[in-house]
Amino acid sequence: MALAGRIRSGISFFKTFSSARSHSRGAPLIPALRDYATALAQETRNVKVPVALVGESGNFASWLYIAAVKMNSLEKIESDLSELVEAMKTSPTFSQFTKDPSVPRETRLAAIVDVCDKAKFAEPTKNFLSLLAENGKLKNLDVIVKKFMQLTTAHRGDVKVLVTTVMPLPPAEEKELKETLQEIIGEGKKVTVEQKIDPSIYGGLIVEFQQKVLDMSIRTRAQQMERLLREPVDLSNL
Repeated sequence: MALAGRIRSGISFFKTFSSARSHSRGAPLIPALRDYATALAQETRNVKVPVALVGESGNFASWLYIAAVKMNSLEKIESDLSELVEAMKTSPTFSQFTKDPSVPRETRLAAIVDVCDKAKFAEPTKNFLSLLAENGKLKNLDVIVKKFMQLTTAHRGDVKVLVTTVMPLPPAEEKELKETLQEIIGEGKKVTVEQKIDPSIYGGLIVEFQQKVLDMSIRTRAQQMERLLREPVDLSNL
């Protein structure tokens, strides 16, 4: 939580941040950031993302991934963003600031640069966050980071599996499930199991990975049985 402390000290000026300081510090950054974005687009044309993402947040995450791979900074940027999102959870002031649409663009930009400098983030991380601040997209930061992590996980060949049950799986069952999934997915890829508790499925489990869903819940089986019982019986073949 060291970053949370640095962010708290770095954002103490939010309440007293003057308009004059905002314009003097933020204005010259904006054209420079546009130049950076243009150069980045030209430089990273040949890098491909391992997973196709959709939506605006997916586009931002893909651009960042491409830039990170090209600059050989994937791990550092991933670490910076993970630290930032974690710190936002413990710093309501900063979290609220990133989502407040009334904050002027120059103020957002100057504040983000200040936070990045205090946290000693890598230059690509600072540039990307500055682009988000300039375009009013800091409010989507948590979603963008989540999608970016999808790309970094796929880049390493890892497979994240979400298992939904009514109660936590015992260690022995989790181990058996992980071994089974490893056989299905194949060697050379690391399987990470994340458990989700949902009493509404009544029992059984739902397994989600690589855009596949294996629904073995009692809720789904009951729904299938109900549909079957509602179908009219054809007596002509009896």
